[in-house]
Amino acid sequence: MECVVSLEGLAESQHGQLKYAVAFIDEQIRDIKLENNHIHIIHESPKGDAAIEAQVRRLIERFSHGDFGFKENILFEHKVNTPYEGDIIAELVERKIIKVLEEGLFIFREPFSSLMRFFDYSFVTKIGNRFEGIKEESYPAVIHCETLNKTNHFTSFPEHIHFLTHLREDLDIIEAFSQSIRDSGGWKSDAPLDLNKTMPIPKFTMNPSTCYHCYEGLQNETLEGDGLIVTAISKCHRFESRNHSDFGRLLDFSMREIIFVGKPEFVKENRLRSIEYMKELAVEWNVDSMMEIANDPFFTNDFQTKASFQRNQEMKYELRLTIPHIKKSIACGSINFHSNTFGNAFQIKMGKRPAVTGCVGFGIERWTFAFLAQYGLDEANWPNTFREQYHAWQQKSL
Repeated sequence: MECVVSLEGLAESQHGQLKYAVAFIDEQIRDIKLENNHIHIIHESPKGDAAIEAQVRRLIERFSHGDFGFKENILFEHKVNTPYEGDIIAELVERKIIKVLEEGLFIFREPFSSLMRFFDYSFVTKIGNRFEGIKEESYPAVIHCETLNKTNHFTSFPEHIHFLTHLREDLDIIEAFSQSIRDSGGWKSDAPLDLNKTMPIPKFTMNPSTCYHCYEGLQNETLEGDGLIVTAISKCHRFESRNHSDFGRLLDFSMREIIFVGKPEFVKENRLRSIEYMKELAVEWNVDSMMEIANDPFFTNDFQTKASFQRNQEMKYELRLTIPHIKKSIACGSINFHSNTFGNAFQIKMGKRPAVTGCVGFGIERWTFAFLAQYGLDEANWPNTFREQYHAWQQKSL
């Protein structure tokens, strides 16, 4: 079935937000397209077109609340006529450099995996190490539900969460489960499974963001001086439904972050430095890119209020790299200011006041995908500076 809904009255700047959110309204949606100011939804839902349309209109109301649309606010642009315009994903798959396990889930092989390590090394040495006193930390890939609750992730981005659970500590349940798998001839994804009976309420989720563990680690502490700077890389996980078919939108990804915690001026000053360092690196590597004010895709009825506040206060910037084959750009880096949100949530103090936080994030897989989408796999076509740095790193890492 195909459900077609007019987008009249919804600002064009919100069409992408709507398309993203529509993926979550029904499990039987197969495809979503934007054409001629309409959204087309291919689905097999037993609820029928009327129910799908009603849900879409609920979202349109959410995103159109208010009398404005978001305007582009570009802070930086580096335009480059890059040499490659092919379908890099198709080429990587054909050459067995990546293995697609399902949409958004990959196995990465050489040279993609080496480039990932090089990008991470470069973000630490070229940007992170320019901050005096920066410390490296290492975080688990899972996070306690109580910690995630303090970040408001459950209410702001509930659709993203991968819950983590296990069989109940009950011999009868464990043996019955194991026997049922044997009787079925192995795991069957469509076999009935009584989750309430066999599994406890989740205590953990997969971690959706690197910086949350930093704040958790500083909980109930009073910091000295102006503050501290931490860097860490972590595997992050976000479920994004059919949006995983979008270029670079991964289910499981690596996020390098530089995190600032301290006095307001300390965090703001270092965040501004980060913006300049990221712009310098984009020019040095000659990637076709731009930096703009952005907002998070809040999945709440007060989306407009939260997103507008974030934009008006310039709390989030994104560095976006062009993907020539699809004539679009993807966010590969973000620079965020959280004010005292996490300082209050985790009782992190600067004297008697709550600490202020900010972070800089680098999506390692996205940077690699985007660079190869612009320059291809032939190193002879890569920018000279980038190629020289990559080869020097290869020799150093041997």
